[in-house]
Amino acid sequence: MKKIILLIIFCLVGYISYAQNITYEDYMKKVYENNLGYAAEQLNINIADAEINAAKVFHDPSLSIEYGYNQDNTIMMGRGISAELSKTFSFGKRLVGIELAKSTKDLSIALLNDYLRNLRAEATIAYLDALKNAELLKIEQDAFSNIKQLADGDSLRFVKGKISETDAVQSRLEAGVARNNMRQAENAAKNADLYLCTMLGNSNNNFYQPIGSLNIIPQLYSLEELLRCALDNRADLIAALQNVNVANSALKMIRTERHADIDLSLGVNYNTRVRNEEAPAPPYTGVTVGLSIPLKFSNFNKGTICAYQMRVHQVEQIYKQVELIVETEVNQNYQTYLSTCVQAAEYDNELLVKAKMVIDGKVYAYGRGDCSLLEVLDARRTYDDVRRGYVDILYNQAVALVELQRSVGVSNVNFLDIKFRD
Repeated sequence: MKKIILLIIFCLVGYISYAQNITYEDYMKKVYENNLGYAAEQLNINIADAEINAAKVFHDPSLSIEYGYNQDNTIMMGRGISAELSKTFSFGKRLVGIELAKSTKDLSIALLNDYLRNLRAEATIAYLDALKNAELLKIEQDAFSNIKQLADGDSLRFVKGKISETDAVQSRLEAGVARNNMRQAENAAKNADLYLCTMLGNSNNNFYQPIGSLNIIPQLYSLEELLRCALDNRADLIAALQNVNVANSALKMIRTERHADIDLSLGVNYNTRVRNEEAPAPPYTGVTVGLSIPLKFSNFNKGTICAYQMRVHQVEQIYKQVELIVETEVNQNYQTYLSTCVQAAEYDNELLVKAKMVIDGKVYAYGRGDCSLLEVLDARRTYDDVRRGYVDILYNQAVALVELQRSVGVSNVNFLDIKFRD
């Protein structure tokens, strides 16, 4: 038993020595700077920039050189050398390609902003979860401390013959249960703190403990204003709209690709003197100019264009669906937030006060012998349950506010706007 206690103390000492307190502002700053997923998403912007540069490339010219040996040693027909420079011209295709690459970059930026919107919300909820588990740990520590005091007092009262052995054993049993609950709460609090390292992109050797409280001052919002802000600023809605632009650019690109490319060529050839007696000829230089235009019979097949037109229609429907989802999410999260505010107010105005009054009265009456141990224990459980429920509803209220802000999608609205009670 002593070894187990020493092991627990050692773990708690290690937990405290490696934990670092961190405010929400510092925490979110570290998330933006160090989150590995966000860093990976940012690379999509660099990739898009590289693709824009790649789309700016012109067609390379071609140079060909030929040498001809017309049996000059035997029949003396001379020699010849020629050079030709050719280039393909694609009218409008380069500009359309650049436009498509820029639209793709805008889509990548919108998707990055949407990733940041969700990352900010998930990181904030993780911070709130750590605060919640820290509060629950305090409740379990208080519960264990109170039950242990009661058990110690009952042991003395049993020795004095004031209570039965059953009541003394019952008190010790309740203290043991409370101790196990406290250990479970300690483990949950530590795991919640360790999860913050995942958001921060750090290893779990050193972890952070959040500073703050779940007890916030409710804020009033206009549903109409929230809906307007969401439709104007939701990053995923902007991404869906940008996806329509990309599809239209791709359709324009595929239509431009069906245009005929023109090949222009310029050639120069030089032939040496022909000394053959039957057909002598002087040396001469010839110049050739060529124009090559393909016959695009394949353009009679409209399958590719039809496919891209359907793609445009598809992403337009997706945009309308996302718009509907945004409106639904704002309405749902707004109602959830209002509901949690009402529930939190009930705890503030009535439940906590009455539960505290009951437990204090039962403990006082038990000390005078006016009530049984079971009544005290029931009152204690009720009081602890009310405290846990209060922490849960405060957590739900804060999370509901975060989810409401996530559904609105305004980048400058985040958990920093939550005002804590004094």
